[in-house]
Amino acid sequence: MGFNLHADNGDPPEVRNWRVHLMAIIMSMGSLAMGYDTAVIGGTMALDSFKRDFGLDNVSQHQRDTLQGNIVSTFQAGTFFGALLTFPIGEKIGRKKAIMLAVAIFLVGGTLMTCSNGHLPLIYAGRAIAGFGIGSVSLLVPVYIAETSPPSIRGRLVGIFEILSQGGGMCGFWINYIANRTISVDTKTQWIIPLALQLLPGVLLLCGIFWCPETPRWYAKHERWEDASNTLSWIRNIPTDHEYVKGELEEMRAQVYSGNSRLGTKSSKKYKYYVSRLFQKGTRNRMGIGLLLMAFQNLTGVNIITYYSPRIFETLGIQGTDTKLFATGFYGVAKTLGMIIFSVWLVEKVGRRKGLIWGAFVGSLPMWYLGGYVFKNDPTAAAARGDVARSGWGYLAMVCVYLYGLIYCATWQGITWVYCSEIFPLDIRMLCVAITTADQWLWSFIISRTTPYMITSLGYGTYMFFASLMVCMGVWAWWFVLETKGKSLEEMEEIFGVQISEREEGEEGVKEDLSEKKSVEAKLMPEHIENPNAVTG
Repeated sequence: MGFNLHADNGDPPEVRNWRVHLMAIIMSMGSLAMGYDTAVIGGTMALDSFKRDFGLDNVSQHQRDTLQGNIVSTFQAGTFFGALLTFPIGEKIGRKKAIMLAVAIFLVGGTLMTCSNGHLPLIYAGRAIAGFGIGSVSLLVPVYIAETSPPSIRGRLVGIFEILSQGGGMCGFWINYIANRTISVDTKTQWIIPLALQLLPGVLLLCGIFWCPETPRWYAKHERWEDASNTLSWIRNIPTDHEYVKGELEEMRAQVYSGNSRLGTKSSKKYKYYVSRLFQKGTRNRMGIGLLLMAFQNLTGVNIITYYSPRIFETLGIQGTDTKLFATGFYGVAKTLGMIIFSVWLVEKVGRRKGLIWGAFVGSLPMWYLGGYVFKNDPTAAAARGDVARSGWGYLAMVCVYLYGLIYCATWQGITWVYCSEIFPLDIRMLCVAITTADQWLWSFIISRTTPYMITSLGYGTYMFFASLMVCMGVWAWWFVLETKGKSLEEMEEIFGVQISEREEGEEGVKEDLSEKKSVEAKLMPEHIENPNAVTG
């Protein structure tokens, strides 16, 4: 058996085709905007022109921390509500149309930021509105990719979402550096261009999404079986009468009827049903794991570097806006490289559980070193005294920042999004992913809001605090995280301990509806479908 880059679960090679990869790339343009918007603001706030135009240059350090925290955390507040409030839209009108709406909202927010002209209220409003759109994208896109991906490469395809997110962050870091180097500080253009470029990936997504079909599982949930079969056939690049397509549809059908038989037909039951489903055996454990994964992802401390990288490098003794932005740019490169390693190899070969365990323990080592280095050398005070010479230990501290970014992105950054997009049952998947995604942005808000004060007040203790948390996360992952690589979305029920009676209930629903199923299947005999948009409804 030769070396390959997919899980060995028996999927036919035809399903790992160019269409499913291109769909993931197009949809992940939303994450490119997310990564860029998240990363660019830290460097933009460090530009002298931005400080001048928005009044950050003539205030105390405490006031500057407050203003920077407000600008950054307003975005996280928007993402929280965007992720939490969008799931009914994605359930009603479909994943595809909901993503289009989310991108339109993001473009409005990005335009407000670009046109703020030195007015902080416009920056706040633009950050909040853009954050709402990005929060919606961060919910909808991973679900879309997971619902269209074959099990053997689902982790890789959802990983594309994170590759482009980190790639967007890398672009944000370097564009700030280029703007600082090439555009005069005397003009508003220096900070306008970095903020304006966030609109580009949103426009690309809006253009490309018209080619992408709706997900087969959304069609299945709404019992549009002909559309589900035709779309699945087109995505998998195999005929509708192929055994693989039939088997995948049967798994969807069993899960759909299992949910529908418990829900009934009255809409008044839906809310009680959703609440009861969240706390059922086999679902509540998944919710607990998902919520903790998203919280722990932020408690690794990655956002203290992502959002405030110039401040971090300042604590390591690097002075001058130009130099800090240059050092930050390589941090973006390290994170993007880590995501590529994760998506191409680790997620499908090493798996989710082992990746989390090793990522926590090994990833804590650079953080321990950074805390120890800052404690012993106090590089910020040394730079203030005019001592700009750095030893080999100082350069090693910079390398540790990059090494940490690479390890984190190769493990915890990507695995959490993949895991939370794949483990939940179809009937409440969007609700569950909405809750876990909102949880991610809530903790991102908390960390981004408190980090400036932690860096100023705790110094080296900030690094050691997050390093300690990472060790605890590794122990938790060892005990509680279950492996899901190579499994279909429907197999998650058995992995997480859904009661046998519930699965049998779904199977009974299939048997009772056998006559209807046969009549539908009789209509699903075309060998292939040429145009995916013909079935997007």
